[in-house]
Amino acid sequence: MNFLWYIIIGIVSGFVAGKLMRGGGFGVIVNLIVGIIGGVLGGWLFGLLGITAVGIIGNLITSVVGAIFLLWIVGLLSRAVTR
Repeated sequence: MNFLWYIIIGIVSGFVAGKLMRGGGFGVIVNLIVGIIGGVLGGWLFGLLGITAVGIIGNLITSVVGAIFLLWIVGLLSRAVTR
């Protein structure tokens, strides 16, 4: 059952990050991938800062922050490549 929650949190966080950063989502599969990578990245970033997320809401916030950071990095890299 936990695996299902991780997938749902990944989809939701990828969707929210896509809306916040680019004005639209990328589709369910890409949102899932961005959310999962964002969850790992957010957990790592929060760990560096000494912040612990508890519960579904905490995991969702961690994943959204990580996904936003991931999309920001991708945006920086894509601008650097196009110049």
